[in-house]
Amino acid sequence: MNKPGLYIREVLLFLLALLFLSPIYIVAVNSFKDRSALYENVLALPTQFNMEYYQRAMEKMNFMTALFNSLYITVISVIIIVILSSMTAWMLARTPHKISNVIFMLFIATMLIPFQTIMMPLMELMDTIMDTTGLQMLNTRGGLIFMHVGFNSAISVFLYHGFVKSIPISLEEAATIDGASKFGIFWRIIFPMLKPITVTVLIINVISIWNDYLLPSLTLTSTELRTIPLSTFYFFGEFTIQWNLAMAGLVLTIIPVIIFYSLAQKHIIKGIGEGAVK
Repeated sequence: MNKPGLYIREVLLFLLALLFLSPIYIVAVNSFKDRSALYENVLALPTQFNMEYYQRAMEKMNFMTALFNSLYITVISVIIIVILSSMTAWMLARTPHKISNVIFMLFIATMLIPFQTIMMPLMELMDTIMDTTGLQMLNTRGGLIFMHVGFNSAISVFLYHGFVKSIPISLEEAATIDGASKFGIFWRIIFPMLKPITVTVLIINVISIWNDYLLPSLTLTSTELRTIPLSTFYFFGEFTIQWNLAMAGLVLTIIPVIIFYSLAQKHIIKGIGEGAVK
């Protein structure tokens, strides 16, 4: 490509990047303004960078508790999803049987069902489980983790299944001849080779669970169990909206995700690239 064409492409990409980053800019600059300055011009820079609204937002959100709840639920859910989904996909891919195909198709079919159509039956089912077994499924972190694992396993099994089929079965046959057990074959040979797609699964599920509002709003009623999206929602009242506090709360919500991406950026880009090649 000639230099003028290259410059034009770079300028267009730069403008497109500004367009995508503009909502973040609006949220960030307005988190430092009082209500009058915010309504006067949402695009203008603040006259002073006052952390007062961040302090008030953290107090109103009970930020540290909400951060702990979100981290706990997200991390535990993702770990369980990765372990169970990878093992399930491996067994389905390595078992050439009609039943395996039917089970895999059932996983795919569940991805097509909107959550809104089953949320009320789901709550009734959780009530039934509580009445029958005594297990507290609602208003607990464990119950929410259980439901997150159920709803996010289908896409994870689908991704792992396609990747496992690209791994030569001869590696497993050689390990079996050497006396390795099924458990040893998976954890010592297969799972390390799944690292690229595991990174992709981690990204998808971390973003999905961290940002989820609807399922926690149905499941959690205690203020001490609220996740960050639930806590941020309470800046938006029925008659008034505290926009400056809401903006500060949204920035606080974004920061952990930015830190996660910054620390894992190398592995994320490498994992997505290798997964695409596979």
